[in-house]
Amino acid sequence: MTASWRFSALADRHRALGSKLEDWSGMGTAWSYDGDPVAEYLAIRTKAGLMDVSGLKKVHVTGPAASHVIDRATTRNVEKLMPGRAIYACMLNDAGKFIDDCVIYRTGPNAFLVVHGSGQGFEQLTMAASGRDVSVRFDDNLHDLSLQGPLAVDYLAKHVPGIRDLAYFGHIQTSLFGQPAMISRTGYTGERGYELFVRGQDAPMVWDRILDEGAGMGIIPCRFTTLDLLRTESYLLFFPYDNSEMYPFDDQPGGDTLWELGLDFTVSPGKTGFRGAEEHYRLKGRERFRIWGLKLEGDKAPDNGAPVLRDGVQVGVVTQAMHSPLNGWTVAIARLPVDCANEGSRLTVNCATHGEIAAVTASMPFLDPEKKVRTAKG
Repeated sequence: MTASWRFSALADRHRALGSKLEDWSGMGTAWSYDGDPVAEYLAIRTKAGLMDVSGLKKVHVTGPAASHVIDRATTRNVEKLMPGRAIYACMLNDAGKFIDDCVIYRTGPNAFLVVHGSGQGFEQLTMAASGRDVSVRFDDNLHDLSLQGPLAVDYLAKHVPGIRDLAYFGHIQTSLFGQPAMISRTGYTGERGYELFVRGQDAPMVWDRILDEGAGMGIIPCRFTTLDLLRTESYLLFFPYDNSEMYPFDDQPGGDTLWELGLDFTVSPGKTGFRGAEEHYRLKGRERFRIWGLKLEGDKAPDNGAPVLRDGVQVGVVTQAMHSPLNGWTVAIARLPVDCANEGSRLTVNCATHGEIAAVTASMPFLDPEKKVRTAKG
């Protein structure tokens, strides 16, 4: 944890569960617990699990120029985003390449909360704010507890009136266990889930109470890296682990386009004026690779970084893989040639741990492709 400069109020809880609090984005994060991560995966897919995702960076953007800053820094048209709603967005550099993604919450007419990962989101926002009538404030007191899974709504319904009516990517200012909270119907699992934004001084109580009261429903604590199993099935990318920052190009600088990552949907139709916009549009049709899916034979998930071969020649790389005993498949996210972004191309993964594994290309998400689970009503 030598690089850590941010601290979760739940650190002692994570240590008690076996975590050594590995550094992520400057915060000691529960990458590992004692026990089986597959049990945590199964809990979130069939019941519910609670994770501390406070390592995500929370930035308040407020003031008369707040919408201008968001508009310049991200790919979304925030004038269409009303208070109580949120939206997923990307951020680009001047070359039109991906540098971070985020969820934008509009909390008032001139107030936003931007939650991003380990990329350059905060720097992007502060650059866009230069010379503007706006406040950009980093908030590490605000903790983010993610309660994910089909029973999450049943648990919260006991404590939060109207929670069943909260639509996907909606959020409410409310109270939880007698303390102030913002609850958002978002997450990173592909399940119906909720993120509970609470003060640092309240986070231990909220964590303990959910796990104590929810134990009878099968709600258990889950390590941060359980998300890797869940996100693989649900086609949720994780910067920089799926990007060229981790798997550099041989002959050019790092940086991926939204067209290559399959994230071009995050650009609001017709939007211009955001950083990198001109290059983003110019690079359409010039993809050097595509993020695409693989279905693999057997039950052995290849290592991250395992080469993907076509006719014995490396053409790509696995960025994240998993085996699901629940769904009976072994699947992976991979960086593949453009002509492999299809259904049914036969490839081989050369895994140092498990040897050669036969694979076939497949579109993503593998699980719930119509997103009916995460958007369910009632």
